[in-house]
Amino acid sequence: MPSNISRRELVRKFRFLGYLGPFSGRRHQFMIKGRKKIRIPNPHGRGDIDVGLVREILRQAGITHEEWDKS
Repeated sequence: MPSNISRRELVRKFRFLGYLGPFSGRRHQFMIKGRKKIRIPNPHGRGDIDVGLVREILRQAGITHEEWDKS
């Protein structure tokens, strides 16, 4: 089950799941895996990324809670 997480840990988990990046975009950085592209919250934000945003990112990426917990 996702929980609040630091940006560094979010990037680490997505890399473990096979995503490349983060790459610079116009407003946000992003990571890619094949044809999937997910936006990563800006690094200048304070504190951890809220659980609601983590869930939304996982939904957009098509990652199940089980896959996330294993990473």
